[in-house]
Amino acid sequence: MLTVLRVHLPSDIPIVGCELTPYVLLRRPDKNSVTTDDVTESNPVDGHFLRYKWYRIQSDKKVAVCSVHPSEQATLQCLGCLKAKIPVAKSYHCSPKCFSDAWQHHRVLHERAASSGNENGNEEEEVFGRFNSTGSTGSSMVNMSLSGSQSSSSLTNGATPLYPPTVAHRNGGETWFEVGHSKTYTPTADDIGHVLKFECAIVDAETKSSVAHSNSILTSRVIPAPSPSPRRLISVSGADVPGHLDLDGRILSAGTFTVLSYNVLSDAYATSELYSYCPSWALSWPYRRQNLLREIVGYRADIVCLQEVQSDHFEEFFAPELDKYGYQALFKRKTAEVFSGNINTIDGCATFFRRDRFSHVKKYEVEFNKAAQSLTDAVVPTAQKKTALNRLVKDNVALIVVLEAKFSNHGVDNLGKRQLVCVANTHVNVHQDLKDVKLWQVHTLLKGLEKIAASADIPMLVCGDFNSVPGSAPHALLAMGKVDQMHPDLAVDPLQILRPVSKLTHQLPLVSAYSSFARVGVGLGLEQRRKMDPGTNEPLFTNCTRDFISTHDYIFYSADSLTVESLLELLDEDSLRKDTALPSPEWSSDHIALLAEFRCKPRNRR
Repeated sequence: MLTVLRVHLPSDIPIVGCELTPYVLLRRPDKNSVTTDDVTESNPVDGHFLRYKWYRIQSDKKVAVCSVHPSEQATLQCLGCLKAKIPVAKSYHCSPKCFSDAWQHHRVLHERAASSGNENGNEEEEVFGRFNSTGSTGSSMVNMSLSGSQSSSSLTNGATPLYPPTVAHRNGGETWFEVGHSKTYTPTADDIGHVLKFECAIVDAETKSSVAHSNSILTSRVIPAPSPSPRRLISVSGADVPGHLDLDGRILSAGTFTVLSYNVLSDAYATSELYSYCPSWALSWPYRRQNLLREIVGYRADIVCLQEVQSDHFEEFFAPELDKYGYQALFKRKTAEVFSGNINTIDGCATFFRRDRFSHVKKYEVEFNKAAQSLTDAVVPTAQKKTALNRLVKDNVALIVVLEAKFSNHGVDNLGKRQLVCVANTHVNVHQDLKDVKLWQVHTLLKGLEKIAASADIPMLVCGDFNSVPGSAPHALLAMGKVDQMHPDLAVDPLQILRPVSKLTHQLPLVSAYSSFARVGVGLGLEQRRKMDPGTNEPLFTNCTRDFISTHDYIFYSADSLTVESLLELLDEDSLRKDTALPSPEWSSDHIALLAEFRCKPRNRR
């Protein structure tokens, strides 16, 4: 007979919005084989199938969870949050030390609420303001009694949900509500603070009754999905102007468009060995994919350039999910001459654009491996070709897309003329000891873009993770159009592929979009200047792990045909949780997203 050998969950902590898929190990009666395949009622095995049920266990003892450490029970609540009408979930802390350590970031919530008038219902303030004040660091705090009936009504997170009485029953001091009857279950807001129970039973296909003791497993308490403070879109003039609102409900100026560039951190690289400081549940793909999707969709960009997108995740998640929001998808997978793992987990570059804003004209794919083969055939002696290819062949790619805008600048001189935009999306080699390879890849990409620019009057956008810090040779080539002959990066050139140095040039008038913040002298833009490196006019960081913090990501644009209208605000170290780096429960990549709003210049002014 069919036998359940083991049931377990891949993640210890369930999170709202993240699907739970239990692992069920079965022994089949035929040949005594072991499998994890599902056995459904429509396709029984030996007259039996599996029946699943999910329960929410609602204890008489109520709890709230810490806003900083969501796996911990809250013991303190910030009264300042209540008075400022900040969402209640952000007011909880698990200990005085937790609140003290988080205060620098927590204070920002108060300051933003005071300036923007964050709206939150009076009901929450009334309900959660009943505790007696005890005082704490920099803000009023309350001790929370989380047991007994005193707190039962105050921790229901709003109106008490209505449960069908037919699927609820009491068990000691607990009420069990049946919330699902399939193998998978996605926790909802009603589950926050409660334990879930998964039950798996073998059922007779004829009688529909269980024939053996059911196997079950309990989860930890469900936690809300951590959410970082929204990042604002800031005018480069330093002042909020009509048509430039926060991303929650912004309205772009007529004739402008936005471009997002984001390395989303491939699941293959998101390991506990590399990111030991990040909770394992926050590293899991089921959690990160939902968090990344919320973030990307929230930016509402017209063009989205993503790096480190796994092939299977592009096909199964990003493309279909972003299609629901009106995006058309294009993808270029890395080549696989070096990669030795599962072909489906190879990552690549994915470019999306809103179908109501742009149409697809042409696509170019750049495989640096092919360029390496051509280079070695042309300039490397036969005896050194194998060594040269071993150094140059790294599987990196670029995806170049030509789009036609479905909007115009409404200028008289532009009537009837097609507005094209060329968008390059790339991920340059990561190895820091291969400075010559990085520079060669960037130079190869730029030469390809020059050919496109020569064939059409077309604005250029060059986005991606260049794995090159500001001031490096690849950055200098992009930003200055050339590399100084005395640049220290040029000392690494064992194959002599960078000689003569005079060839390391291009004619594209590229400027880094975020350097616009360095030219802003007032208002919110001045605040962003403090997050810029004054020596390079680039952000202090776009990549922030415990072992590395610097800038690797850029959006370059052709300054003769485009102007920057506004930029997504930068993060600073105070915006990150003090006790960790990236990725974190709030931010699901080790990089931050960059976004710029552009306007095409009228052609007669170029």
